[in-house]
Amino acid sequence: MKAAPFAYVRPSRLSDAIAELAETRGGGKVIAGGQSLAPVLAMRLARPDTLIDINSIEELGVLTRSGSALHIGAVVRQRRVERDPLSGSVPLLRLALPWVGHRELRSRGTVCGSLAHADPAAELPAVACCLDAELTLTGPNGHRRVSAREFFHGAMTTELTPDEILTSVRLPVAAAGEGFGFAEIARRHGDFALAGVAVRVRLPAGRPEATLTAFGVSDRPVTRDVSEQLAAAVTDSGEAPADRLKGPLSAVADELVDTDGDIHASRDYRRRLLLALAGRELSKAYERARDGAEEVAT
Repeated sequence: MKAAPFAYVRPSRLSDAIAELAETRGGGKVIAGGQSLAPVLAMRLARPDTLIDINSIEELGVLTRSGSALHIGAVVRQRRVERDPLSGSVPLLRLALPWVGHRELRSRGTVCGSLAHADPAAELPAVACCLDAELTLTGPNGHRRVSAREFFHGAMTTELTPDEILTSVRLPVAAAGEGFGFAEIARRHGDFALAGVAVRVRLPAGRPEATLTAFGVSDRPVTRDVSEQLAAAVTDSGEAPADRLKGPLSAVADELVDTDGDIHASRDYRRRLLLALAGRELSKAYERARDGAEEVAT
């Protein structure tokens, strides 16, 4: 099937892109990498009047580290982030990117595009939520900044209004003494996840603080503080084996999986996947935080 007819514009300034989007009165779509939008257009699940291509807007192609944050502009490709040494300052992002589709897709797809598309089984929204990233939305009234945990409203539904563009994301760089984990289960590598987790562990004063974000098991990434569960699993010798985490995490897994079963997996199977992944990755992240093994850019 071919996409329905649409107009195409390629402004070179952000202000012009905002004006073009406003002029469509909700009938426009922004395109950067197009790895999520193009299939939707081809299946005619979306029929925009106008496509606004933002790839010529120079200021949206910036990838920089400023102070305690990594700044990624709207047209920065996933593969560029994956290969750039700056991404080492955000270890969770570096752990997650190889799970995103295939290398060819990442060569074209953008980080911000994946966030704006808001597929509940996608990897990068989970990373943004786990790290509590800050997203910048730009519209006719200027910029506004939104926490990733408030950005996702549901499947393919976000805080973005029809006249706004997600222009950048700021991810906090890792501090010394932090550990991270990321994993998912999919039918094939490159498919969207049946269940997945992103985790972050810190050890201030030796007591674990842990954040878990689950994806593929609800209509959006869901984040929980699991410090109590991790602390309960730590042994006298300072270990946190994955097997000891399953008990404390069981109730959390029950709560987080609120999607119904489908042709790929039942609800109970997803719960069991989530429980196994959460225990394993929390154990790894705790060990990395304890041993200071996580890569931190200087």
